[in-house]
Amino acid sequence: MGDQYEVSEKGAGALAIPSLRWEEPPEGPVLVLLDQTRLPAEEVELVCTDVPALVQAIRTLAVRGAPLLGIAGAYGVALAAARGFDVEEAVETLAQARPTAVNLAYGVRRAAAAYRAVVADGSGAQAAAAALVEARAVHAEDIEASTRMAEHGLALLGELLPGGGHRILTHCNTGALVSGGEGTALAVALAAHRAGQLRRLWVDETRPLLQGARLTAYEAARAGMAYTVLSDGAAGSLFAGGEVDAVLIGADRIAADGSVANKVGSYPLAVLARYHHVPFVVVAPTSTVDLDTAEGADIEVEQRPAQEVTEFSLPSAQGAGAGQGAGIPVAPLGAQAYNPAFDVTPPELVTAIVTEAGVVTPVTSERLAEVCSTSRWSKSRSGNGMMAE
Repeated sequence: MGDQYEVSEKGAGALAIPSLRWEEPPEGPVLVLLDQTRLPAEEVELVCTDVPALVQAIRTLAVRGAPLLGIAGAYGVALAAARGFDVEEAVETLAQARPTAVNLAYGVRRAAAAYRAVVADGSGAQAAAAALVEARAVHAEDIEASTRMAEHGLALLGELLPGGGHRILTHCNTGALVSGGEGTALAVALAAHRAGQLRRLWVDETRPLLQGARLTAYEAARAGMAYTVLSDGAAGSLFAGGEVDAVLIGADRIAADGSVANKVGSYPLAVLARYHHVPFVVVAPTSTVDLDTAEGADIEVEQRPAQEVTEFSLPSAQGAGAGQGAGIPVAPLGAQAYNPAFDVTPPELVTAIVTEAGVVTPVTSERLAEVCSTSRWSKSRSGNGMMAE
């Protein structure tokens, strides 16, 4: 029977199916993923028996979100080791699957370090077991981090917006679908909802792949939150009408100076928030902070395929194995498209960064480094400046 270690009530959150789990059927261990490209139309699972299948799932966004990518990357190394594949090749392939999301490489390197520490003097089975133990540790730590971020974020909202009745605008998807726990930014909104302090969750649709409309709305509905979906271009109208009390987003990489790379469309929200004197808050674990990247300009921004913009794909037409041409054309044949997966918000536009180790405000390189130094990830073996002790 499959190992249910990671499928805890806390980790599963409000999801009917956990976003990721490790199982050990008789034919060999597998990594089972909730295919997020099929939501909300269908709740379908993908079973990955090798690293190429996992990489495909990562690149097609069947599994996505910074913390969850770190967990998936760690389990990917364990999967390669357990099934007798080339672990070093798996490490290289996994770490490069999505270049902007620092957590992916973080999880891969942690599991790889655990494997290497044993394989030199022990058997392959012992090394594989060590990699799996480390992957489980990454998973468990993310669940704990999610809980702490929700607590810190809720306290911050109380300081910034006393009296409750919060109207929160969020972008992309930052809930249980991207985490071992209940998420990052959406976990804070969920905590406000449970405390009776959330008046309205404004959900950006998040073009071109609609992670807000498809995924955040899916999670908000399951949790019973009061939410409204809006087109990305309508956010300015909400601000102008005084309908937004705070913006909460996640992050895929935070540079040492506090610059935040997040789903494209985040930077315009930060500009709107500053103009309208609305707090702009980033919620991310310290494992997303990359102290080896000095500033935002140094962050590599992933460029996605043009057809994501020039075609419109319904969830039922997608999937990890879906190829090009599965969508409905919305632009003339041959139209070029600019499709960065992320944009970068400078630290001066960020009111605060909420981590599991505390809140960084004002956002400066010194304060960010100080919070990271007190976290459980302060001593690195992973190569990105963060590692659980």
